[in-house]
Amino acid sequence: MTRLHLADPLAMAAIPAAAWNALVDDDYPFLRHEFLSALESTGAVTRETGWVARHLTLWRDGELVGALPHYLKYHSFGEYVFDWAWADAWERAGGQYYPKSVSAVPFTPVPGPRLLLAEDVDPCEAMQRLSEACCGEDTSGWHLLFAEQREVAAWQQACPDLIARDGVQFQWRDRGFGDFDGFLASLTSKRRKAIRRERRRIAEQGLTLHRLEGADIGEADLAHFYRCYQMTYLERGQRGYLSHDFFAQLLQRLPEALLLIQARLHDRPVAAALCLQGGNSLYGRYWGSEVMADGLHFEACYYQGIEHCLARGLDLFDPGTQGEHKLARGFAPLRLTSLHHIADPRLRSAVARFCREEGAHVSSYHEAATQGLPFKSEER
Repeated sequence: MTRLHLADPLAMAAIPAAAWNALVDDDYPFLRHEFLSALESTGAVTRETGWVARHLTLWRDGELVGALPHYLKYHSFGEYVFDWAWADAWERAGGQYYPKSVSAVPFTPVPGPRLLLAEDVDPCEAMQRLSEACCGEDTSGWHLLFAEQREVAAWQQACPDLIARDGVQFQWRDRGFGDFDGFLASLTSKRRKAIRRERRRIAEQGLTLHRLEGADIGEADLAHFYRCYQMTYLERGQRGYLSHDFFAQLLQRLPEALLLIQARLHDRPVAAALCLQGGNSLYGRYWGSEVMADGLHFEACYYQGIEHCLARGLDLFDPGTQGEHKLARGFAPLRLTSLHHIADPRLRSAVARFCREEGAHVSSYHEAATQGLPFKSEER
């Protein structure tokens, strides 16, 4: 069989969209050509913002058969696997931490596949070629963030120096609930009553929730959502990473992946949450509100998503990173892993020790969180 050819690093604009998308899992919209290219064409991912797109592609007889999203980074913003302390320690010791190389989806802390591969390509050979390219770059290291769990061991075999760093997020999975009442029936009486009380409070405040998909999302709806999205960042004295043009491109080029949950007061939109969806999963991503309303965040970002999954037959709802408050609402803790190649052996040793020690705490946290799930004992 013809040997795989590793091309020079490319931006998304230089990669044929149809060929790239043919390798993408339909359940994971964040690796679609439309999503990644929108980040680059609207200025979220540029040299000026500290991201240089250097996607790695594997070709065979002129056909794209493998790919890995890849960036040269000049800071650690927008990654959500925090290595600021590593950078600070290395630079105080006289080293240079940036630039570093990163394989991830920018601004998107969602675990999922990173290696895109045609079915007849040997994953071991592909990982070997790609990891050699990543680990051989003239940077302080290579960071494979939020890797799909089933890929982790194979990547570590391809690159034995990779250091695993564990974390925890929370996800909801359908256990055959049927509908929202079926989901509530699986919970303890205390939690069931609390959720019903939270949802009643939404109606008592005069708020109504509306789910808009794809073509049902109008320009005014998108403009209102974007205003809310920016307000979330402005509360912390920042601006959102993404522009209105980015979301407009998604609506134009990838409408089937968008779900907008809109809260209205007296028929006027006052809050919004934008989710992306794949063939079997829903991903909560962006949220903002113009009003202070009791329980609105839980309703828009959690309960509406669960209802949508049950209505559409989606098995998984990933509501976004962080937040133990998700636990009490039926979102189970999920162990996730990022992998790190550190070029200098001195820094590599320190990072490996840190990750081992941190991993012990993560294991304890995951176990305690699992015990705190609100399901009835027979459901747990």
